[in-house]
Amino acid sequence: MNLMKGINYVTDDKNRKVAVQIDLKKHGDLWEDFYDNLIAELRKGEEKIPLEDVIRDLKNDGKLDESI
Repeated sequence: MNLMKGINYVTDDKNRKVAVQIDLKKHGDLWEDFYDNLIAELRKGEEKIPLEDVIRDLKNDGKLDESI
């Protein structure tokens, strides 16, 4: 029995849950939060770039106004 409307489990031939379908009209905000957290988790080990370096590079590439 599915207790949440708009959430459906996909099962394999042994009735094990293997995926989830989400009704984005009902739970679009929830999906965005889940997705953002997943991306953050995947990027945990990536090298960090200081904000000052990003701003400098954007200015040098002409993608950011020099007055900022």
